[in-house]
Amino acid sequence: MTLGRGKLSIFSARYRWQIIATMTVHIMTLTHGVGVGWLSPSLRLLGSDHSPLGDPITISEASWMGSLIGLGSLTGNIIFGLLLDRLGRKLCMYFLAIPNMTYWILIYTAQNVGYLYAGRFLAGISGGGCYVVLPIFIAEIADNGVRGALSSMAMMYVSMGMMVGFSLASYLSYHLMPCIAITFPIVFLLAIIGLAETPQYLLRRGRDEQAEKSYYFYKNLKAPKAGDKEASNHDAAKIEFDSFRLQVLSGGITEKITTRDFFNLPTIKVFGLIFVLIICNQLSGSFAIFNYTSHIFAELGSQIDPNTCTIVVGGVQVLSILCAVALVDRCGRRVLLLTSMAGMGLGELTIALLKSFASEEFLTENSWLPLTLMCYVTCIASVGVIPLIFIIIIELLPAKIRSIGTSLSMATFSGFIFVSLKIYPIMIYDQGLAATMFMSAGMCLIGFIVLGLFLPETKGKLMTH
Repeated sequence: MTLGRGKLSIFSARYRWQIIATMTVHIMTLTHGVGVGWLSPSLRLLGSDHSPLGDPITISEASWMGSLIGLGSLTGNIIFGLLLDRLGRKLCMYFLAIPNMTYWILIYTAQNVGYLYAGRFLAGISGGGCYVVLPIFIAEIADNGVRGALSSMAMMYVSMGMMVGFSLASYLSYHLMPCIAITFPIVFLLAIIGLAETPQYLLRRGRDEQAEKSYYFYKNLKAPKAGDKEASNHDAAKIEFDSFRLQVLSGGITEKITTRDFFNLPTIKVFGLIFVLIICNQLSGSFAIFNYTSHIFAELGSQIDPNTCTIVVGGVQVLSILCAVALVDRCGRRVLLLTSMAGMGLGELTIALLKSFASEEFLTENSWLPLTLMCYVTCIASVGVIPLIFIIIIELLPAKIRSIGTSLSMATFSGFIFVSLKIYPIMIYDQGLAATMFMSAGMCLIGFIVLGLFLPETKGKLMTH
């Protein structure tokens, strides 16, 4: 809440520590992306006769390496969801780095594929924890005017990390890569030392004095002089904090959570909308398609090197998420999400029709078309469908059950990532690319209709309720 202020520029001094804190904690999100991006180039080496493990890994072992990060993410969602309100946001952030550091150690010391299984699972725990802890931390320190922009940065950092991981693993030796990558979580641990716990959590634990200091820190406000009690009662910063404190406590966050908090009509409706959002996000192919980009290019007769195409698509994704960051607090969540979902559906429909009806001669003569279409789908998906899911989920959930609700939602999200990564290759190889794209476009249509009818605009919603 900002008393007595008009709309501020994002470069305003008030937002300074909110932006710095967001960029600092997302070092961990970037680190997770590096770990995800490591896999694709490394599989070629691990499956060759020059495998650092000695024997080449099999296709079955490679698929387990890919999917175990999803199971780890599901585990991380649950573990950190349970710890978040017990240990606090900041202490949980310290614990995020440990599984990721262990992942790189296991890669370096690996003597058989079991080391890599364990490492990928641990990387998933770290990533799953990031998707629970960091969005809540950012939402709780951010003002309404920049909350959407700061919260939607998560996928941008993941995408940047994936490009870094892909590039490093492509050009560095197998044993040099983890030596460099392990420095990222170490930098993260050192960087977050100076950050304060969120005011909401401190108020929840009855630590009002620390909560006040934290509030002033993140809002970049000057605390009233301790000696002059009369003056402090009329201080603008003090009045603002007292108003914030009353709003937080009125949201019932200090009360014990009961089953009634989950099983009431408004909350059931919220979880229903979140479930539709997650299903449409994953089964529209927003994640799975980009894991099988090279195969899609091959199916459409692209003559451009698949690795080059992957890097181009990754670059488009980062730039498009930057656009989402710039637009989300101006246009609102609904408009961006629905526009993105409709545009993505049309792009996938075009790919399906092209595969169904275009001749091989046409595809050969227009080999630029697959890359253009994939860049379009990536761009439009990255403006809304991909980055907004975290902020919409957090803004929909009531403050009292936000930590547990986010954990459950992210666990469901991770479960559907695992399902989509298993379904899509089967669909593409058994039913064909056209059928897969028709299904994805259909899910976009369902999401557009249901969310268009029932999803409320959450822009500007107070995070204290």
